[in-house]
Amino acid sequence: MKHLNKVFAAVVMLFGLSSQAQDSDNPWAISFGANAVDTRVSAASKFEDQFSEYFNAKDNWNILPSVSYLNVSRYVGAGFVVGVTGSINKIDKFVNPRNQDPSGMGDYTVTNPGDLNYYAADLSVKYSFLKMIGTKWLDPSIHVGGGYTWFGDDANGATVNGGLGLTFWFTEQVGLSFQSTYKQSFDDRAERGQLDNQPSHLQHFAGLTFKFGGKDTDNDGIYDKYDACPEQAGLEKFQGCPDTDGDGIPDKDDACPEQAGAPEFQGCPDTDGDGVADKDDACPDVPGLKEFQGCPDSDGDGVTDKADKCPTVKGPKENGGCPWPDTDGDGVLDKDDRCPSVKGTVANFGCPEITEEQVKKLNDYAKTILFNSGKATFKEQTLAVLDNMVTILKEYPNSKFVLEGHTDSDGSNALNQTLSENRAAAVKTYLQEHGIQEGRLTSVGFGETKPIASNKTAKGKAENRRVEVKLVKE
Repeated sequence: MKHLNKVFAAVVMLFGLSSQAQDSDNPWAISFGANAVDTRVSAASKFEDQFSEYFNAKDNWNILPSVSYLNVSRYVGAGFVVGVTGSINKIDKFVNPRNQDPSGMGDYTVTNPGDLNYYAADLSVKYSFLKMIGTKWLDPSIHVGGGYTWFGDDANGATVNGGLGLTFWFTEQVGLSFQSTYKQSFDDRAERGQLDNQPSHLQHFAGLTFKFGGKDTDNDGIYDKYDACPEQAGLEKFQGCPDTDGDGIPDKDDACPEQAGAPEFQGCPDTDGDGVADKDDACPDVPGLKEFQGCPDSDGDGVTDKADKCPTVKGPKENGGCPWPDTDGDGVLDKDDRCPSVKGTVANFGCPEITEEQVKKLNDYAKTILFNSGKATFKEQTLAVLDNMVTILKEYPNSKFVLEGHTDSDGSNALNQTLSENRAAAVKTYLQEHGIQEGRLTSVGFGETKPIASNKTAKGKAENRRVEVKLVKE
């Protein structure tokens, strides 16, 4: 694996070369899947033999049974795509040449050169025939390019590449891709079938391709750059804008988008016949006065009945025409009470103040949270503990907390840091999903940096694997 960093460094370098201005709807694509390496083309002395067993995967192909390649590409216009590919494999099938007898006949043999590590970083320019053949799902292509390949520790070198590809697009942005690439080595050896120099070879790829980069916020099939209403799903004839009431006036120009009306009233009718067009009438179904935009004010408090929550009792406009209440009877009016349905204190804006005892109880519960080993998922018996924490937090709706995640020292620092962050975040997510407001909770992870016990004993490690709850004081 010591060449893996070289591969990724080369991919990053090549990716920088592929960045160009774009004008397509989805200019970027990422592909990943499996690859196979076939060295038969290097062993064949005759051109007609090089591709005679092209599909003989069983005998000749080296396949790593996992995701073994990643391609990032970008459309640069006129059907051309520039991309970079990084791939890995394991060479345990190396095709040796025919036994050269006077007749030139003989059999090829396949040997294991020692399970050699294979790495490759390639840059390609691809031409797609999708638009040429006029389909949206069948996408044949050709490509050329170059790269660098490592066969084990010794047989390394640059290659000139070329090949064919075929993508079946299930949707506009998701497809199944196949590709075969011939890689001609600059360092091919005079005697074929030997790995003392870089061999030419075929590399096949099969995987999923995802195109992205085009933005269609409202998912109406019209990209934002063409959409006059990019945040509202609409119709193509109105440049992506909706016409909810079907009156021929798009909602963006319709003062009454949910009621069919006449163009002279900007799409609004005058339903109540009070001389105020619905587009200007705050109460289009009830005759009213012009000074109140067509609405009545039964209690004379300056708030029209439509907006008045207490239309028969006078009250301030700030409370919707109703007198100010004190629902929880704690001496703080609802308009000033951050917790209007829970008794609290004036000093805490009408909300109850959490005690140190309750904070301790939260931490006692938090210390008993059990996660599945090496994961940020909970064990079943922990759910009752989390529910008890929810109950306490709901009693103090104005209090804010930080959830801190900690681990023992097993594993690397980086993995422990990530695990602690993920576990603290998992607790926060559970509490929020069960009724705790999002703004009240934050989470942070400290990995193994803050132990409270020795990491040399199993008991100490268990104590160090914990979540702590800290009160945020405003």
